[in-house]
Amino acid sequence: MNRDVTRFAVVWVASLLSGVGSALTGFVLGVWVYQSTSSPTQFALVLLCGLVPGILVGPVAGVLVDRFDRRVVLVVTDGLAAVPTLAVALLASADLLAVWHVCVATAVTAACAAVHLTTYQAMTPLLVPERHLARANGLMQVAWAAQIAAPVLAGALMVGVGLAGVLLIDLATFAFAVLTLLVVRLPDSVVKAPSPDRGHFSEGWRHLRSRPQLLGLVLVQSGFNFAFATAGVLVQPLILSFADADVLGVLMLAGGAGMFCGSLAMGAWGGPRDRIGGMALFMGIGGAALFLHTLQPSPLLVGAAAAVFLFTLPVVNGCAQAVLQSAVDRDLLGRVLGTANSLGTATTPVAYLLAAPFAEFVTGPLLMPDGALAGSFGALVGTGPGRGIAFVLLLDAVLLAALALFTALRLRQGVRDAARI
Repeated sequence: MNRDVTRFAVVWVASLLSGVGSALTGFVLGVWVYQSTSSPTQFALVLLCGLVPGILVGPVAGVLVDRFDRRVVLVVTDGLAAVPTLAVALLASADLLAVWHVCVATAVTAACAAVHLTTYQAMTPLLVPERHLARANGLMQVAWAAQIAAPVLAGALMVGVGLAGVLLIDLATFAFAVLTLLVVRLPDSVVKAPSPDRGHFSEGWRHLRSRPQLLGLVLVQSGFNFAFATAGVLVQPLILSFADADVLGVLMLAGGAGMFCGSLAMGAWGGPRDRIGGMALFMGIGGAALFLHTLQPSPLLVGAAAAVFLFTLPVVNGCAQAVLQSAVDRDLLGRVLGTANSLGTATTPVAYLLAAPFAEFVTGPLLMPDGALAGSFGALVGTGPGRGIAFVLLLDAVLLAALALFTALRLRQGVRDAARI
């Protein structure tokens, strides 16, 4: 088993580097689109192209993971993801790149990433002992923390090597990931398809419906992702309402450091023994940290609160993934995890589409000095520019607190041990 853990670590490092490369590409392409068009709408379109395909392909990804050799699935998806990246690099070098090229490339890469993630999640419980699953899932989220900090590195690379150079770095990380998968000897029990002659994407949904507590866990994750996405899309405008871009960069780095520390802490600690209770506790802590964002326009307060808020994310997600990986039959892991990933992330684009307009056109005017809420909620979050955003984050904090209570009071019912619900 120690050898399997070592194999997991090697594959994890390769996946981490590939994730960082993809994060660099995503950032610089978004910057290129905005600089080329000056259009927030086209910039948002690129963001949606990076989200929606992954949600749609999730259940199908689960079928691929359960029906085909998983090493082959990983190598093929990495190879397919590299093709549009190479095409964009060539078009950029020839000064022929257009926004629609970026949208197509982003969509293909997002779909491949969804298949890659589902495959990796299905392989993890076959390489890592059950007691260490939360630890492994926490480490897997180091890539997310690196993506938050990616703009700092990407900005320097854009100046040094340009758009095409950043894309070539991403291609190098793809090549390293594929080479690692080809070289590392993974046991047949890990890569062999558990259901080569059967399997339908609807089986993942049917399995979740047959186990209401598992479905409840996935829906809680969906609500948590909605709250996290709402905060993610609003926190930068909140900071810019009272600080300049330099302060924003420092505070974003502080948030990324918090998430990085949370991922490393999960890797070293392994998370709470009571995984469902741990989810509830850290969602509550996250809600409290989000509430602190709203009290006053203070860079120090927001920076500290952002670090705490993002620290909780790897703990919540690591515990939830460990429960699913432990509770689902291994022949169904791909289909169930693919469906769970789609359901869990489906609320993210909804949050992106709703949160900012709601803060700008509804709560913003209500919390101006002469607004209808100035005398009530204005006493708590303040009035003036940016305080409508603060009020939406306050509502978001309440949502997180409600999810924490539901998880603690309802999902924990019927828990027999720390691994199964």
